[in-house]
Amino acid sequence: MAFSSNPYGGYNAYKQIGVKTASQGKLVVMLYESAVSHIEKAIYFVDDENKIAACNIENFGNHIQKVMDIVTELQVSLDMEKGGEIARNLMSLYVYFNKELLNASISHDKKKLLFIKDMLSQLHSSWVTAASSQANTQVQSESRPALNIQG
Repeated sequence: MAFSSNPYGGYNAYKQIGVKTASQGKLVVMLYESAVSHIEKAIYFVDDENKIAACNIENFGNHIQKVMDIVTELQVSLDMEKGGEIARNLMSLYVYFNKELLNASISHDKKKLLFIKDMLSQLHSSWVTAASSQANTQVQSESRPALNIQG
């Protein structure tokens, strides 16, 4: 029997299955969770004087790039026709986030990163609520007996 040399192989496989079977709302929640996690990791590398140790610059940049990739993924997944004003508002926010993330990646502005993290966290909370209410609605409609109109 062959064993994987990757100690995270099982976790990664589990995570992939979770992504492949998640509802659309849950996927958005997972994207926000990842964005918040990566921005927190980037913030960790910035000191109070907006400086990053030379040995941490690459890690900082990688985490910022992952947040920008996630925001771009959220942006391209918007349905502008069906989403109406909410989709337009989210599009504006996502464009703003990526612009500010790019600026913060150059300036290492910790306050700006903390502000974006706070906004992403608030959006994450909203999506958690929306996804759970959507899931509850689906469960209720699936468990509700069919209406029988025959005498």
